[in-house]
Amino acid sequence: MKKKPIIAIALFVAVLIPATMTACGFTAENDGSVWGWLFSTVSQLSSGIWMSLALFSFTLVFSMPLGLLVCFCRRSRFKVVELIAKFYISVMRGTPLMLQLLVVYFGPYYVFKIPLSTDYNFYAAIIGFSINYAAYFAEIYRSGIEAVPRGQYEAADVLGYSRSQTFRKIVFPQMVRHILPPVTNEIITLVKDTSLAFAIAFIEMFTMAKQIAAADSNIMPLFVAGFFYYVFNLVVAFVMGRIEKKMNYYRE
Repeated sequence: MKKKPIIAIALFVAVLIPATMTACGFTAENDGSVWGWLFSTVSQLSSGIWMSLALFSFTLVFSMPLGLLVCFCRRSRFKVVELIAKFYISVMRGTPLMLQLLVVYFGPYYVFKIPLSTDYNFYAAIIGFSINYAAYFAEIYRSGIEAVPRGQYEAADVLGYSRSQTFRKIVFPQMVRHILPPVTNEIITLVKDTSLAFAIAFIEMFTMAKQIAAADSNIMPLFVAGFFYYVFNLVVAFVMGRIEKKMNYYRE
């Protein structure tokens, strides 16, 4: 069982090698063999692979802290702030992600008549994914915070901790331990959801695979892309599993 994560990481790196070589200017040709075809296909997918990884990384960087901010608003004592946060979460979770991407992409042009630049679809994809996943992370954070026993807040108050100290030193570490499994699920979903960026003409890996499959009249490039998603998610699950084991320090 311990060898599986190592194999997954090795496969993930093996997929990235042709993509990296292509990005550095190396071009691969299909010599007729299986390995030659595979190397050539991955090389053609290289730009899409790196765009998918970039979209995934930027979405996590922006959506996770934004989700924490939305969580604080959702739990605010001010009713107006709480209602705004509830409405935001309701809209983001209740409407399709693809629709949100289209609104973010075409909204500036149709509402404010701002011309769209050629590279705006990349920024629109990051914005669309970030605001969508922030809503899900906000509810996950809220569940983790509310899972902390009320008595610990009272004990912190007796010890003279401020609200920020209580959250940073007592609540946050326990919250992280509680939310790791659902956060892992959301991250795995994000890996696959990056393929929806095709709706705004963002050329990520799966879109590139569809183009190659159409040009070659061969469905195999789609399976190569699917294999990459699978291996990438194995790596994500392994990393998050290691973090979860580290957080067992906070077990009551």
